[in-house]
Amino acid sequence: MKISEFDIQGAIDQATRCQHYHTGKDIIAIRFYCCNRYFPCHLCHEAYGCGKGEVWPREKFNEKAILCGNCKTELTINQYINSDNTCPNCQASFNSGCSLHYHLYFEHFHPSCPFGDDG
Repeated sequence: MKISEFDIQGAIDQATRCQHYHTGKDIIAIRFYCCNRYFPCHLCHEAYGCGKGEVWPREKFNEKAILCGNCKTELTINQYINSDNTCPNCQASFNSGCSLHYHLYFEHFHPSCPFGDDG
């Protein structure tokens, strides 16, 4: 689906929600490191993506890789991780449960660690 100037594979609405995650707070898309394309979630990437599961290396956390589905602002990974689940541009709330999947997207993150950093 074309959203603003971004092609979001698997999105079902203009706020980047998908069939897997579609609450009012499920409003981000992630640019996957392995294929450089945006998807609403890891399951959409599995269904429509490149078939690889490469995570963003820590040294690239200052690159823009998160899209706010509310205001269409691209955030760096560091901005997103440190956002307290709120877009720094428009203050829209993000789903805090997304942090359980950081290890699928970002290097050295593990859901059982209180701060997500296992390395």
